[in-house]
Amino acid sequence: MHRLIFAAALATPLPALAVGGTEDAPPPPTETTIRCETGQVWDNETKSCVSPRESRLDDDTLYRAAREFAYAGRYRDTLDVLDAMSDQMDDRVLTYRGFAHRKLGETARGMAYYQAALTANPDNLLARSYLGQAYAEAGDMVLARTELSEIRARGGRGTWAETALRLTLETGRGTAY
Repeated sequence: MHRLIFAAALATPLPALAVGGTEDAPPPPTETTIRCETGQVWDNETKSCVSPRESRLDDDTLYRAAREFAYAGRYRDTLDVLDAMSDQMDDRVLTYRGFAHRKLGETARGMAYYQAALTANPDNLLARSYLGQAYAEAGDMVLARTELSEIRARGGRGTWAETALRLTLETGRGTAY
């Protein structure tokens, strides 16, 4: 089922733009989203699904799992994995928290996380893109365009972050991931 959904997502042009820091390719589905139960992450060493909180998985592995869950639309699982990461103030963690909360309908909370991510790292283009998308979805095109300008000024021309926000400004709808 997950493979079918992933294949369908790849068939349309916009999903080729993936959730992630600098990655422009969708995260490949792994055992985490194919075999594991809700909130569990695949552990390559033990060849089993494990709870992210009770595992010895490093933050980069957990980050990849959070990204994969976010791409799959599994926002509660995204948040569960982020909870297990050691540095809760890492701008990657804050950005994904913002994204997951926004997609769960908690827009104000999501925007607060984006702002925290930008306080930690003003050059976080992904946080700027998602914040701009949230502004556009709320009808504030001035603030959305300000974020687009910031992305471009910070070297983000042609990146997923710039493209996604530009498309949101053109269509009035943010990306689903």
